Amino acid sequence: MQFLKAVTIGMGVLIVVATTVLVVTIARRLGGPGPATAPLALVLDEPSGTRIVAIAGAGDRLAVQLQGGGADRVVLVDPRTGAVAGRIGLGERP
Repeated sequence: MQFLKAVTIGMGVLIVVATTVLVVTIARRLGGPGPATAPLALVLDEPSGTRIVAIAGAGDRLAVQLQGGGADRVVLVDPRTGAVAGRIGLGERP
């Protein structure tokens, strides 16, 4: 009787562990693509005196906020290729 009790408890523990592993695996796969595997080396062609103030994710791009060396601006960078995907800045109204 004790053997049956020990086997039942052991099977219950195995079911809980297997269910946890299954849930974690599904959650990771549904989480979307992981971060870029290769490091990104990028040099922005900006005027002297420009400094990076902040970097944030913007969809599938990185938004790099720049100050100095002219008007404040945001440069959008594609992290997979390192190419500048766009620029956002304020211009003067006529």
